[in-house]
Amino acid sequence: MNIQQTPLERRRFLGGVLAAAVLVPLGGSLASCAGGGGGTTSGPSGTVSDANPFGMADNSTIDAVIFKGGYGIDYATFAGDLVQKNHAGTTAKVAASTNIAQELQPRFVGGNPPDLIDDSGANLIGINTILSQLEDLNSVVNAKNLEGKVIKDTLYPGVLAPGTFGDKLASINYVLTVFAVWYSASLFEQNGWKVPKTWDEMLALGEKAKGQGKYLFCWGKEAATYYLELAIASAIKEGGDDVRLALDNLKENCWSHPAMQSVLAGMEKIVKAGYMKPGGSGTAFTAAQAQWIHDESAVLYPSGSWIENEMKDQTLAGFKLTGAPAPTVTSGSKFPYEALHSAAAEAYIVPSQAKNVAGGKEMLRTMLSKDAATNFAKNQLASTIVKGTIPEDGFGSTALVSQTKMLDAAGKNIFTWGFVDVYGMNKDLLVVWNTFLDGKSDVATLTSDMQKITDKVRNDSSVSKVEVK
Repeated sequence: MNIQQTPLERRRFLGGVLAAAVLVPLGGSLASCAGGGGGTTSGPSGTVSDANPFGMADNSTIDAVIFKGGYGIDYATFAGDLVQKNHAGTTAKVAASTNIAQELQPRFVGGNPPDLIDDSGANLIGINTILSQLEDLNSVVNAKNLEGKVIKDTLYPGVLAPGTFGDKLASINYVLTVFAVWYSASLFEQNGWKVPKTWDEMLALGEKAKGQGKYLFCWGKEAATYYLELAIASAIKEGGDDVRLALDNLKENCWSHPAMQSVLAGMEKIVKAGYMKPGGSGTAFTAAQAQWIHDESAVLYPSGSWIENEMKDQTLAGFKLTGAPAPTVTSGSKFPYEALHSAAAEAYIVPSQAKNVAGGKEMLRTMLSKDAATNFAKNQLASTIVKGTIPEDGFGSTALVSQTKMLDAAGKNIFTWGFVDVYGMNKDLLVVWNTFLDGKSDVATLTSDMQKITDKVRNDSSVSKVEVK
């Protein structure tokens, strides 16, 4: 299977982005979308050894620029400190940036880019514009980590696909995002509720929640398309690759696929039954999330695994945050209920013209080692692409425990998609989804509106199309 992707991250989701790589299952090769290979490695060279696989020179200085968003930069500083400890005389300079493109594009033009870059955020550098100027990072994943294990053997399946162009691994996405339906396990335990696995069970839970004076779902205006994400994930599980490929390739009538229509019909029943908390289209998304995670006026919320860190200051005491996969429509779905929407984010790159390419790779190797990856998971309450870094107790986080369980249960049945991200469709889709969740449109209208948005992109000759196979 060929895989085409663009970066996925929490911040871009709200800014007009929905997904990243396109894969079911995770793995495979990616069709090249731009030419060029890595340039000549620059900078002084040192002795190559197991502890120094890239030949980083003694007394090196590593220049790393890290996007400062929801994850901060402390985890990169931690890795830099490990590099300094393991390579006496080395200095790892870790700088924060909130606008990668604006700050670093001039350095690429000037031929003096940093040694390691976290190319993330709403204003990242489009990797297709610098692909020929980036190192092939296959050398990194084929190297051994600090614990002596080959890095690629320590990673979750398929996480390298998003940064692979042809045979070139141009970027390594460091953070693993898990999309789920989130709830309080303690609330469910108190009420004897079971997590719904189908849309009919969702509807039944809505009635039970109503009996407790609660809503099934709530939403905020900037995040109405979280429910689009839920709908797509559910439809892919129900209908399989046909659904995913039709959407990603902007096919005519792609939104009319029977699996998609059955999911939307299930959602419409919930809206018409009054199980969506009213007023979401006029509510800020963080306020809506507080209604769920603090006030418990709603019992379920679809989101990515960033939700715990994002809402940690507003989470109700005793709220056992737990995730569950998107529901299917029937028990005979193409992919099992355990199948999961997950993708890697935070794209790390090493420019070929950097002064210390070996140093950039060495810092990335260190980040992909167990100590650094575990430090990230513990402090950011999110998993990296490195397996085995989250203990059974999830560092006290029920959400982290549930992420690990969901990933393990899904196995190779992990998927995602890219069309909303690739073509910048989220802004228009937010409008129609706010209207639908408000109960002001039906499935037929929503389908027509989404198809018009899709057809507009497909028929725009000025937009370069990406074929997904």
